[in-house]
Amino acid sequence: MATIKRNVSRVKPLVVIVGATAVGKTDLSLTVAERYAGEVISADSRLFYRHMDIGTAKPALEERARVPHHFIDIVNPDETVTLGWYQDECYRLIDTLHGQGKLPLLVGGTGQYVKAVVEGWGIPRVAPQPELRAELQPVDSFELHGRLRALDPVAAEKIHPNNKRRLIRALEVCIIAGEPISKLQEKNLPPYDILMLGLRRERKALYQRIDDRVDQMIAAGLLDEMQQLRELGYDRTLPAMSGIGYQQLWEYLDGEWTLAEAIERIKMETHRFVRHQNNWFGNDERISWVDADGEQFPESALQLIEHWLKSEEV
Repeated sequence: MATIKRNVSRVKPLVVIVGATAVGKTDLSLTVAERYAGEVISADSRLFYRHMDIGTAKPALEERARVPHHFIDIVNPDETVTLGWYQDECYRLIDTLHGQGKLPLLVGGTGQYVKAVVEGWGIPRVAPQPELRAELQPVDSFELHGRLRALDPVAAEKIHPNNKRRLIRALEVCIIAGEPISKLQEKNLPPYDILMLGLRRERKALYQRIDDRVDQMIAAGLLDEMQQLRELGYDRTLPAMSGIGYQQLWEYLDGEWTLAEAIERIKMETHRFVRHQNNWFGNDERISWVDADGEQFPESALQLIEHWLKSEEV
């Protein structure tokens, strides 16, 4: 395996690979990791769950044998990974990899997880308070907004008076932490030298890749995987079961759609999700975009990384 060739200014490098579902992030990350002694840190929240392999398009076991992957299969479908825990563990892992002379690769399409790490989001470490939430839930949204405005006018300015869920969470944090949530949410950039690469494809081509992948998932046994999850006792209302593919097949098994209709809905919902991902990343000026349809790909991406690793810090 190659050693990392970098200038002294790259003492804490972090390569981030983002892009829409099915755009080619996994293949590129394997190539980069093998060339630069890297390890992959997954920033795809769907990969956290055990027993959910086909529908989440997890890297195959042989791919994970080639390159170490982190944050895959870490919880059961009825367990939760909080954004704060992920951020803490991600920073700890990145520092460990640096100490080992490895190149950390943060790879995924879940914008919230990527940006929490790259931008150093302040994430209040206040656990849900069921009793307090039960007390606040019956209160009118506009009254909740007034209470928040008294405690934290900055947060109140950012939350719509009708968004009761966010109002209750903001009040919960302010009350339990004893500090304004807006202060706890202040960003603190991590001490890493970051290169962000974004992969993109022409929309029609990307949609075709998505549709082909859905068909491949069905052929590989996605329906059997869904049935096994039901047999293991996981409930339809779990957040993990709301993932695209699982939700639609659950609805099929409950008689709400034919199988053909469920498959078509999986494809259409994935198209919609791609548009959402593009909104997360599309206007981020830190990202160097690479045409994954181009004849020079993946060398075009590798050249950007090579140049960055060897160049002086700007």
